Amino acid sequence: MRLLYTLGIWFYTLGIRVAALCGHVKARQMVRGWRETPAALAKLAGDRPTVWFHAASLGEFEQARPVLERYRERHPDHQVLVTFFSPSGYEVRKNYAKAEAVCYLPMDTPGNVRRFLDAAHPDKVFFVKYEFWYNYLNALRQRGIDTYIFSAIFRPEQYFFKPWGRWFVRQLRDCFTHLFVQNKESLQLLRSHGIDHCSLAGDTRFDRVHQIAQAAERDAVVEKFLDGYGGKVLMAGSTWPPDEQLIARLRESKQWFPERIIIAPHEIHEEHLRSIEDLFPNSIRYSSLSSSTSSYSAKSHVLIIDNIGLLSKLYRYATVAYIGGGFGVGIHNILEAVAYGKPVVFGPNYHKFQEAHDLIELGGCMIVDEHPDVSFLRKLFTDDDIYHAASDACLQLMRRNLGSTDTIMNTIEK
Repeated sequence: MRLLYTLGIWFYTLGIRVAALCGHVKARQMVRGWRETPAALAKLAGDRPTVWFHAASLGEFEQARPVLERYRERHPDHQVLVTFFSPSGYEVRKNYAKAEAVCYLPMDTPGNVRRFLDAAHPDKVFFVKYEFWYNYLNALRQRGIDTYIFSAIFRPEQYFFKPWGRWFVRQLRDCFTHLFVQNKESLQLLRSHGIDHCSLAGDTRFDRVHQIAQAAERDAVVEKFLDGYGGKVLMAGSTWPPDEQLIARLRESKQWFPERIIIAPHEIHEEHLRSIEDLFPNSIRYSSLSSSTSSYSAKSHVLIIDNIGLLSKLYRYATVAYIGGGFGVGIHNILEAVAYGKPVVFGPNYHKFQEAHDLIELGGCMIVDEHPDVSFLRKLFTDDDIYHAASDACLQLMRRNLGSTDTIMNTIEK
């Protein structure tokens, strides 16, 4: 099974290299990043302990930050290595100030693994949520390096638990020092397969979004857009075309829909931005409003966020938050909005996200399809009692789930 797995990695790597030669932007970034990894690892001092955090992408890195930064506070003599699989993480956080080295993780072949670990010489390793690279895990076990995964979630339909997945279950059992999981179902599933070195720690994203909400500064451009308005606002974050099309239909057909909308699309390439402008002719881009020296005329009722890194602080301006991705592979982060006590709306593909299930149970959100029953959505904007009940449910979810970082740190430092 290990040979088949490694062959699969080789073919996957070849596919990325071919895509890079064909001009695929993200593939080219990955291939260039792999070449730069040795130089990044050379920044690590050989005479200091190294703790290595690996995150697939930007979302998982933000999930890791509470643990990473707490570890750094408690062990200032240790150096931090951060690796990414995806360009969407590395390109944003390659200059992260609290790490001595940030780089791409080389693909999981035996030769790459050996060279990487010889250069990085980690003393402790943390993977986030879904990262299972089996040649790395086996090598870490053979070298006796403590290896953890946190904010993990497991489901019976995952390949680990298929009849042909026993080899993968064995890796979970043998290669991790401890597994920190998000929910009781994950804990019971692991224990039913003989994995006892696991515990319930929750999701560190709650700690992270709470930190962000507490520290977030106000945004002068958005406040310029809303200046003198005083009405309800729909904040749509990480949207894709189906989300934007639904919002446009709702806006055109319902008089109760808020007059002001802020849209922060998941992808901000020019073609996508223009498609949003076609849906909302009376819109203005964040960059245009930012560069304007004149006072805002309020002719545009839709603000399009055309840069990255702002979304988490913009939810404070929402009455209701629409979270994109629910008509595709899955909803994006709802917790950034929930941290501000904002009721959320999202599409039907939410089932892999524990926080969405919990919020549904508490009554802090609404699920919409392509032809939604808008009665509850209307009430969120027009009925103060219903709105405040949904907002309180969001804050209740936050209170219930803070403290995952403390749980993890207390366990690893026993």
